[in-house]
Amino acid sequence: MAAAFSLFVIALGAIARFAITDEVNGLDLETLGTILMVCGIAGLLLSIIKMVMDNDRQGGGGVPPQQ
Repeated sequence: MAAAFSLFVIALGAIARFAITDEVNGLDLETLGTILMVCGIAGLLLSIIKMVMDNDRQGGGGVPPQQ
């Protein structure tokens, strides 16, 4: 769920940064888009790290030891 939201924020930031050409008084849409993309990337990385750590705690996905 967190990864999907992060991807949504990245897409929203890219739209604000590259696709919107209108101007809003007192708001720089390019800067806002860049901030949203950076926050989305950070959230995506944190959610991936959390998924990997949770998987390691459960003991799944590893290669069983040879005897």
